[in-house]
Amino acid sequence: MPSNSTARLFGRGSWAETRRVADILRKETVGGALLLAAAAVALVWANSPSGGAYEALRDTRVGPAALHLDLTLGTWAADGLLAIFFFVAGLELKREFVAGDLREPRRAALPIAAAVGGMAVPALFYVLLNLGRDDDALRGWAIPSATDIAFALAVLAVISTHLPAALRTFLLTLAVVDDLLAIVVIAVFYTDDFSAGSLLLSLVPLAVFGFLVQRRIRSWWLLLPLAALTWVLVHESGVHATVAGVLLAFTVPVVRSQAAGGPDAGPGLAEHFEHRFRPISAGIAVPVFAFFSAGVAVGGLSGLTQSVTDSVAVGITVGLVLGKTIGITGATWLVSRFTRAELDEHLGWPDVVGLSLLGGIGFTVSLLITELAFGLGTETYDHAKVGILSGTLLAALLATVVLRLRNRRYKRIYEEERADFDRDGVPDVYQRETVDDRAEHRPRWDGAPPPGRTPGGSAES
Repeated sequence: MPSNSTARLFGRGSWAETRRVADILRKETVGGALLLAAAAVALVWANSPSGGAYEALRDTRVGPAALHLDLTLGTWAADGLLAIFFFVAGLELKREFVAGDLREPRRAALPIAAAVGGMAVPALFYVLLNLGRDDDALRGWAIPSATDIAFALAVLAVISTHLPAALRTFLLTLAVVDDLLAIVVIAVFYTDDFSAGSLLLSLVPLAVFGFLVQRRIRSWWLLLPLAALTWVLVHESGVHATVAGVLLAFTVPVVRSQAAGGPDAGPGLAEHFEHRFRPISAGIAVPVFAFFSAGVAVGGLSGLTQSVTDSVAVGITVGLVLGKTIGITGATWLVSRFTRAELDEHLGWPDVVGLSLLGGIGFTVSLLITELAFGLGTETYDHAKVGILSGTLLAALLATVVLRLRNRRYKRIYEEERADFDRDGVPDVYQRETVDDRAEHRPRWDGAPPPGRTPGGSAES
C-alpha cells in the first residue's frame, strides 16, 4: 500500500480550482452543443441541392481592400473569430501556471507531457502513412495533433458520464496546453510571405495594451482598438492572425501585485476578461468557424469512399484515434515511470485510455490547420476534412464505450466529491487535505470587488 507521501497522478485539486473548472466546463459544454449543431447544418447544406449557395456564402468577400482585409467570410471566421478563441485559451493557460494548481512543477508536468505526446505521436503516424506521396500531403502533418475541448465536453454531456473532477481538470488543461502548442506550430510552420516590419510594428500596440492592462485599465474604447490594430499588423506580417490573440492574452495580469494589494485583494484582469470573452468564444466564435469550415461536399457514396481511403484522410483518422491514445497514455506512463508517481487510488489505466480517446476528438484547430496546409477548395483539403470528421467520430464512439464501462466507479467518486455533511458549502473531501496541500492553493477571492479601475494607480504582476 503506497504511503500518503507518494506523488499522485490525477489527484484531486483544490476546491477553489474545482469550482472554477466546473464553471468553465459548463460554458464549454453549451459551446460544444452549438459547435455540433453548426457543423451538422454545414454538412447537410453543403451536400444538399443548394450546396452552391453554401459555398457562395462562405466565399463572399467583405472588408477594406486598401488594408488587404477584403477577406471571405470563411477567412474572417478562421483569422478573426478564432483570435478570440485563442485569446481565451491564452488567458486560461497563463492563469493555470501563474495562480492555478499547475503553478507547482510537479502538477504541471503531466498535462504538458501528455500534450506533447498527444501531438508528436499523431503527427508521426500521419507522416508514416503519407511518406510515399509526391504532392503536398506532408504539409498536413499537424492536423491530427489538436484536441477540441468543446467537442469532447459535448460528448461527455451526451453520454452522461460522471467523470471525476480530477479527470475533467486534466482534460481541460491538456486541451489548453495543446492549443498553445498548436499556435506555435501554426506560427512556425504555416507562415508564408513573412514581413518582419509588420510583425515588429505589431509590438507597439501590443506593448501599449499590456501597459494599460497592467495598470488595471479596462476601458473598452482604449483596449479594443489596440487589440484590433495588433491583429491587423500580425495579419499583415504573414503570421497567422490568431497568434495575436495569444500574445494579447499573455500581457493580461493574473494576480494583483503587492503594490495593488496582492492576491488577497482579488483576481487580476485575466479572470475578468475570461469571464467576459469565454461565452463569446464558446457560443459565437467557434460555432461560426465550424459552420464555415465543416461543410464539405463528399459527392455521394463513391465520393465518400474515395475520401476516406485517401492516405491523407487515413493518416488523420489513425492519428486522432490511435496516435492520440498512444501519445497521451504513453506520456502519462513515462511521467509515472520517471517520477515514481502513482495513479490516484480511485483510478486505473483504463481511465487514462478513455481520457486519451477523448483527446482524439479534434475539430476546430484541426480544421484551421487543414486550411493553412492545403488551401480552400482543393481536393486534398476536402479529403482532410473527411478524415477529421471520421477520426473525431470514431474517437468519440470509442471513448463513449470505455468511459461508460467505468461510469459505476465514477458515480461513487462523484457522490464522494459532492458530500457536504457539515453543510458549510465545501464538500468534505476537500477539507481532508494536508497543510502542505493548502499552502499550494491560491487564496479564495469570493466577495472581492470586480477588477479594473480608471487610468492611474499601481501596476500588477
